[in-house]
Amino acid sequence: MLNWRQNLQGSNEPKLRIIYFNEPLKNNFCGNSISTTKYSLWSFLPRFLYLQFSKAANAFFLFIAILQQIPDVSPTGKYTTLLPLLIILSISGIKEIVEDYKRHLADKLVNTKSAVVLRSNIWQVITWSEVKVGDIVKVSNGQFIPADLVLISSSEPQAMCYIATANLDGETNLKIRQSLAETAEIYAEKPLLSLSGRIECEGPNHHFDNFIGTLYLNGHSPVPLGPHQVLLRGTELRNTQWIVGIVVYTGSESKFMQNLVKSPLKRSSVEKVTNMQIFALFILLLVMSFLSCVGALFWNQRNRADIWYLGNKDVSPHNFGFELLVFIILYHNLIPISLLVTLEIVKYIQALFINWDEDMHYEGNNTSAMARSSNLNEELGQVRYLFSDKTGTLTCNVMTFKKCTIAGIIYGNYSEASDADRENISHLSPSFMDQCDQCEFDDPTLLKNFKNGHPTEKYIKEFLTLLCVCHTVFPEKSGNDIIYQASSPDEAALVKGAKKLGFVFTRRTPCSVTIEAMGEEQTFEILHVLEFSSNRKRMSIIARTPTGQLRLYCKGADSVICERLSEDSLFVQETLTHLGHFAAEGLRTLCIAYTDLNEKEYQEWLKEYKKASTVLQDRIKTLEECYEGIEKEFLLLGATAIEDRLQARVPETITSLLKANIRIWVLTGDKQETAINIAHSCKLISGQMPRIQLNANSFEATQQAINQNCEDLGTLLGKENDLALIVDGNTLKYALAFETKRNFLNLALSCRAVLCCRLSPIQKAEIVDSVKERVKAITLAVGDGANDVGMIQTAHVGVGISGNEGMQATNNSDYAIAQFSDLEKLLLVHGTWDYFRVTKCILYCFYKNVVLYVIELWFTFVNGFSGQILFDHWCISLYNVIFTSLPPFALGIFEKCCSKESLLKYPQLYTVSQGAEIFNTKVFWIQCMSSLLHSFILFWFPTKLLWRDMVLPGGYTTDYLFLGNIIYTYVVVTVCLQAGLETLSWNKYTHLAVWGSIIIWLVCFAIYSHFWPTIPVSPDMHGQANVILVCPLFWLGFFLIPTICLIQNLMWKLVVNTYKGSFLEQIRMLESSKVKGIHSVSKIFERVKSANQLLPQTKLSCEVVFQNDSVDQSIPHFVASSWQNLDCNFSVPHSKMPYCPVGKAETLTSDRLETATWRDTFSATGL
Repeated sequence: MLNWRQNLQGSNEPKLRIIYFNEPLKNNFCGNSISTTKYSLWSFLPRFLYLQFSKAANAFFLFIAILQQIPDVSPTGKYTTLLPLLIILSISGIKEIVEDYKRHLADKLVNTKSAVVLRSNIWQVITWSEVKVGDIVKVSNGQFIPADLVLISSSEPQAMCYIATANLDGETNLKIRQSLAETAEIYAEKPLLSLSGRIECEGPNHHFDNFIGTLYLNGHSPVPLGPHQVLLRGTELRNTQWIVGIVVYTGSESKFMQNLVKSPLKRSSVEKVTNMQIFALFILLLVMSFLSCVGALFWNQRNRADIWYLGNKDVSPHNFGFELLVFIILYHNLIPISLLVTLEIVKYIQALFINWDEDMHYEGNNTSAMARSSNLNEELGQVRYLFSDKTGTLTCNVMTFKKCTIAGIIYGNYSEASDADRENISHLSPSFMDQCDQCEFDDPTLLKNFKNGHPTEKYIKEFLTLLCVCHTVFPEKSGNDIIYQASSPDEAALVKGAKKLGFVFTRRTPCSVTIEAMGEEQTFEILHVLEFSSNRKRMSIIARTPTGQLRLYCKGADSVICERLSEDSLFVQETLTHLGHFAAEGLRTLCIAYTDLNEKEYQEWLKEYKKASTVLQDRIKTLEECYEGIEKEFLLLGATAIEDRLQARVPETITSLLKANIRIWVLTGDKQETAINIAHSCKLISGQMPRIQLNANSFEATQQAINQNCEDLGTLLGKENDLALIVDGNTLKYALAFETKRNFLNLALSCRAVLCCRLSPIQKAEIVDSVKERVKAITLAVGDGANDVGMIQTAHVGVGISGNEGMQATNNSDYAIAQFSDLEKLLLVHGTWDYFRVTKCILYCFYKNVVLYVIELWFTFVNGFSGQILFDHWCISLYNVIFTSLPPFALGIFEKCCSKESLLKYPQLYTVSQGAEIFNTKVFWIQCMSSLLHSFILFWFPTKLLWRDMVLPGGYTTDYLFLGNIIYTYVVVTVCLQAGLETLSWNKYTHLAVWGSIIIWLVCFAIYSHFWPTIPVSPDMHGQANVILVCPLFWLGFFLIPTICLIQNLMWKLVVNTYKGSFLEQIRMLESSKVKGIHSVSKIFERVKSANQLLPQTKLSCEVVFQNDSVDQSIPHFVASSWQNLDCNFSVPHSKMPYCPVGKAETLTSDRLETATWRDTFSATGL
């Protein structure tokens, strides 16, 4: 089962919880103290060690360290692996301690806050950690709620209170909560102490917006409890003097803590490849050890009799297993011990660079980009498929009421109104002319028709009344103005729109709504609110009008309203036509309808409602089924059209991402027409791009449409074509069935752009998961709302946008940004840089280890496969930890393939990292072969140079350490210079790492050779620097041998870059020429253009002949004018226009479109 399914659908029903009033001994639940730390004082060491040694590399080095403790087994000493391992574990441990200590301090701050509870017949002040389930708590204005409470009473009329939930969902508007009438008057100490009864509710769960419970007061009938009676831990009491509540969930069982779940563990593809490479090196280590054992066996058999000290019968040779352990220990450093901690530090600093990037700081809400996970930095450079939400992601999610249709008449075209109309209307609503320029509704004709007795006057009044009454908005007075607090930007826009038309929503209580209709105050009694949900796609209220009429007002999606209309409803066809116009302009639409109820019908429904509202099992589902019984026989009033503008630079960003060979899928819950036109506006779909539309109502129709389109594509199936696929949620339900899923994905992956409309959150996640499993490419999902959490967690990389729909998307993401346009730099710049940095760091760590430790293999050929080491024990241990530790950091932190300006100007450069050209199995083995060659040169050249023994000053002869230290020095010089050769952008840190590492070794070598006997360490090293640093042959090899190693690499790079230069190299050459001040760069620029043409093609246009005119080539009228401003002219004969059959599944009959005949004429176009 996928994690996102569990998150979205929930787990099994939680156990029933019973809380007794004033009987603390019966309320035995967890305490209110919280802990977000990973460790305690006693669990730190065992848990930390368990986590560290669960990593294969650390476990391997622990195994080697244990083997080294066996007497006479380790040729490298007892502590040469243990010490570096302890250093690495200490660094990781310190990091864990610091991070956990910060969490501990934050927990302590929360747990020691004060709370007021009723205990021992008096109000007592205690800490939050001492609060228990069943306690009666009093909270004052401005204080935070210490635990999840059921509201008993408050200081406000009708026991209302107002809370801020920003800590939970990021929403800044206030929410209303109201206690039940049965407890509203209970707030004094004596009545509270005499309360007798219980609350039965669901067990702890993570659903913020849901609560199912029943209140049983002795002597009263059971009363249902819902989310409107619950105050959650972490929310703040506002505009309310005090409230009293009973605790139902505490500590880790509170909804706030239940939502603090860890995001699913994601591992980058580079990390997976690295693990395979480590495994390959381990196999190589075993092979080397086995071959060395075999060599030792043959060497001993051949030479044992001839060499007197081996021929001693009292000395038995070691067995094969013993020899194998010796050589495993000798070669174990082939696997870089410092790689994991190096990568951890490198990625952490890369994440800081993302956080510090001022180009991704949005002044509008003072929000910067934030890397919430540093494990996936390099994954940003390999994204192939991008899945994006629409509302709040591509658009601003700042809604403005633009147009409407009432009684079959469309309003909102203020530009078409005559001057006389404007003058005549100005006196009808004086504020209208002042406010219509503020980007909202701008057609005075509506008020003119309302004031002048137009036949549709009563429809206009009812329409505007519904906008004022049917919502959950809360008005807040600010001087003479009213500020509307709304959980939905759509609702706020409609209420503001009605206000500007003279219908002002002024006051709300839990049981009533007061409005001013053209100055006349009216109060509606609110009987029930049938809340909106993604399944219902509508919200309704049952109200009693000022005249006493029972009326149900409803607003919702056209798909659910139209199927519930009465046969007597008028203007249906006109309204549907206008809805099509609105959607063509990219506007969000809602249908507005009502129905009058009679008392008998209402009372019968009320019995069913009360029964459903007290059910504990599946209460929400039962209530929605109950709502269906009364939401029917609607009379249509009209529809609204709300504009949600595109965010800044969205079209430019999408254009760049498409050029970077990233395929973009838009997954939205909006209408199909709205999504299509937003896609046109943001340049995802071009005016010349044919569209395949799948709209089906059955599995058979869906399967037929998919199969037909796959057949029509023919050989183009599976290749990217200049097509757009548009599918709705109902069709997708059938398309992702087992029988059709494969063909649907084949069809979708053959299109350049895909739009999926009317989707539920689980469908979004399912699409991402299906594509991720099918293409084996890196996917990225970006969204801003709670309905996007599923796909964000499912994708390889999840990006949350800090928008107007709360913080749930960002809290569950890997990276958080302020605007969609930030994706351009996040992927094209940081993604590309980090991919180059991480992969070069990994390859370099492998390279330098192979170079040094394979030398031990070559040395066995001259020491009789005895397992004797060539280098000093501590020189081996500190090779990765000190002497060559800086170059990997320089490569991993400061390397740049080219400037950010070039990466943004030429998005095609992204394909270098996207295609994994510089880090794959082939590159790894080439690097290994190069390392083997270098190690061969570094050992055998100095060995042959010093083959004839030489006499040192003072009459001493050389020993194995003389040769070993010379070779070690050459190795340090060579690998450091190799880091410089791999570096594409030299800077002061690169110079410090390369030259500094060489100097550090020489200085340490000079000091280390004088330790003994002052410090009893390595007596064999005593005086080595004195004889080596004055040896002429050493200095000859110092300059000659590293040059011989690196000259081949340098020549190979020169040849490749000269005769087979990549697009990246051409851009680097262009940058270099500008840096050097060369003014004539036209030739280089021409080479860049020619290299650009050789890039992998991302768009394939086809010329097709078709035999009828049923081709969806239309461009929305508001988009058509924008194409006139493009720098290219389209003049395509009708019969030559690109075409793909349009699969409208519900219209497939015997007169289906004739199968198009595809020509074998293709024109490959560049980016």
